[in-house]
Amino acid sequence: MNLVSDIALTHVRARARQTLVAVAGIAIGVGMSIMLTALMVGSQEDFIRQLVDSLPHIMVTDEQRNPPAQPAENSFAAAEFHGLRPEERRRGIKNPLAIIAALEAWVPGGIAPSVKTQAIIRYASRDVSASVIGIDPRREQDVSELPEQMRVGRLSSLYVATNAIILGDRLAEKIGAKVGANLTLQSSEGAHLSAQVVGIFHAGIRQVDETTAYVLMKTGQILSQQTGLVNEIRVRLADPMAAKDVSDRVEREIAYKSVAWQEAHEELLSAFLVRNLIMYTVIGAILLVASFGTYNIISTITHEKARDIAIMKSLGLRERTIRRIFVSEALIIGLLGGCAGVLIGYLMSRGVGSIEIKSPFMDATHLPVSYAATHYLIAVVAAVGSSIAAGYLPARKAASVHPVEIIRGAT
Repeated sequence: MNLVSDIALTHVRARARQTLVAVAGIAIGVGMSIMLTALMVGSQEDFIRQLVDSLPHIMVTDEQRNPPAQPAENSFAAAEFHGLRPEERRRGIKNPLAIIAALEAWVPGGIAPSVKTQAIIRYASRDVSASVIGIDPRREQDVSELPEQMRVGRLSSLYVATNAIILGDRLAEKIGAKVGANLTLQSSEGAHLSAQVVGIFHAGIRQVDETTAYVLMKTGQILSQQTGLVNEIRVRLADPMAAKDVSDRVEREIAYKSVAWQEAHEELLSAFLVRNLIMYTVIGAILLVASFGTYNIISTITHEKARDIAIMKSLGLRERTIRRIFVSEALIIGLLGGCAGVLIGYLMSRGVGSIEIKSPFMDATHLPVSYAATHYLIAVVAAVGSSIAAGYLPARKAASVHPVEIIRGAT
């Protein structure tokens, strides 16, 4: 142990009570910051996970990012055309099977076609508007969590009845339908058919559970009155965070509008950025308040050790060495408080995570908590940094005083 560390430890041990108070203040600040970070990041990750798992990572539709120019928009120097009707194009994605085969060659995930249409579901004198999605049950498990979200029945039940339909649980509750009920579907294109409820699912997102129903793809095509129609290609990736890059490449290759989940929910993600900024501001304030304890004890030590400082400087110790002694004391306090805070933060996070929740509006039974190592590392680094900053000012002041002035003031 060198001279600087030896003197620093001696000073810290001499003021054991104040040292413990300073260490406790930093430990509590670090523990609280870790617990708050774990709780807020955990809730954010849980929400995003539910959002991402309930929907495809990429949605390709039969639209285009920039609609093609209509004939009425063309003008010529020799003639002008007026009153032209917009060009009508056949709905749907052209050559969907070829496009899916091309995407499967390089997209790292599952791909499934679907038919989406708006329809009125009529049951027991109740009419409810819903999004009816025609799917291929064999491919659906590759692009969504629908098989695991089934509360009643199975996804394969779509094959056991004519025009079988699976309803969201809130949608089924709204119209009062149960498995085995016969519904009437009427699409916006004028198609009209009867369907039997063979299952009920729960996605955990109110809008999905309240407005979505699934049928076989051929049933969706009948509702849309267009045989062979595919107006959506849904993609689920092994890495959801790569959705934006994959979506951009898909759009470049097939020229249809491709939307990643980040783009579809960019307003929500922007709100999370603001939320995180507020969170780290609060945590920084907690650690800043805790660092005042370090400032207080280092200031007290420098005041009480004025004669020791004069003697050390008279013996030839430089100002830089004196400054290092008191900064080392602040570092010791910061490290002790940070290590104790890590244990306190972990125990508090475990305690918060064990709180049981019973709510009809939530699927989770406990508060979601994140135990990322980076949270602990950031809290310790911030605590040590704030302690060093708090100890530097009194250390600098103590090192700059001339020894003769100290001895005169002490006599």
